[in-house]
Amino acid sequence: MAFTRAHSHAPAARWCSAPEGVGPVARVRVVTWDGGGNVGPAVLLARELRRRGDAVRFLGQPQQRRALEREGFAFAGFRRSGPWTATGARGPVREAVGFLRLLLGRGLGRDLVREVEREPVDLVVVDCLLYGALDAVSRARIPYVVLVHSLFAAVERSMTRGAPGAAARLAGLDPWPLWAAADAVVVATLEELDLGGDRRRPRLHHTGPVLPDLAPASPPRGAVPTVLVSMSTTFVRGQADVLQRVLDALAPLPVRVVATTGPAVDPAGLRAPANADVHRYLPHVDVLPEASLVVGHGGHATTVLALAHDAPLVVLPLNPAFDQPLIGRRVQDLGAGSTLPRSASVPQVRAAVQEVLADRAYRDEAARLGVAVRAADGARTAADVLHDVAG
Repeated sequence: MAFTRAHSHAPAARWCSAPEGVGPVARVRVVTWDGGGNVGPAVLLARELRRRGDAVRFLGQPQQRRALEREGFAFAGFRRSGPWTATGARGPVREAVGFLRLLLGRGLGRDLVREVEREPVDLVVVDCLLYGALDAVSRARIPYVVLVHSLFAAVERSMTRGAPGAAARLAGLDPWPLWAAADAVVVATLEELDLGGDRRRPRLHHTGPVLPDLAPASPPRGAVPTVLVSMSTTFVRGQADVLQRVLDALAPLPVRVVATTGPAVDPAGLRAPANADVHRYLPHVDVLPEASLVVGHGGHATTVLALAHDAPLVVLPLNPAFDQPLIGRRVQDLGAGSTLPRSASVPQVRAAVQEVLADRAYRDEAARLGVAVRAADGARTAADVLHDVAG
């Protein structure tokens, strides 16, 4: 399906008055949810818009209020988002039902329209998976941009097919028309990583990953290699077991291990080897400049941040239902690392780590992609797209 304008928005005063000496100010509402890796790109894009003088407000789940207000953004919470949280332990049925209830919730759309009526906007930026919100702004003829926080190919495959796609269509919320009706679809990744993009969809804007400020990569020469281990920041069943096998695999190797568990795994429940420091939270940008390798789960944020620091990867996808398997495959196909199943044994993980560390070609390819990530300047490029839409 080509992305073509499905409707024309009513004329609106796109820009409100700006302070003297400051560029045009847009009123932007960013609509997000507590999904883990989707939040960072939204916040960093909002920072860039604010830096340009735009007035940015967030609408999200109530548990996001503290973090977003700490960033200095005005925040309103959904009234009808349900009890979904990214880090809470839950069974598979409860997880699926809660996730779909959030994505398909028309109440979120009513909340959004109410907020726009209360605080008028020039543009709404909506997470690509919030179908209820997308449907509401489309029907209300409010200008909107879709924010895709991973590979578009992965979002398309995982969310328009199988059970998620069937549930969406049954609810009258087929994602394709909702994405197609947007003024633009911002895909915050490298086009090369996203299977080269799809030229049939001209409204897709691959802006490059939206990342924090980066320190130059400087792995110590001749020193003990640093290996960063990071799995999901959200709850995934069996994640602690995978982390333990990775730590066991690295234990006898001549490497320094820095591992982060995220809020869903208690570090005290892991057996840390002598060569490993295990943290619940540690900013990856503090470790990556000296990292020789990243062992991760194939999450988009972790993967592109590693590549941005020229670090190759060993990927063990934890969640087969979304983007991680495809991201792992792309990393391997492009020669920037190796991918294993999450069930990989300790010897298999150890062998993959040794291979990637020993073969300079992996780091060279990661560095080539790193140049592209840094050159893209995703936050600036995405903000340019939004200004083009609203201008």
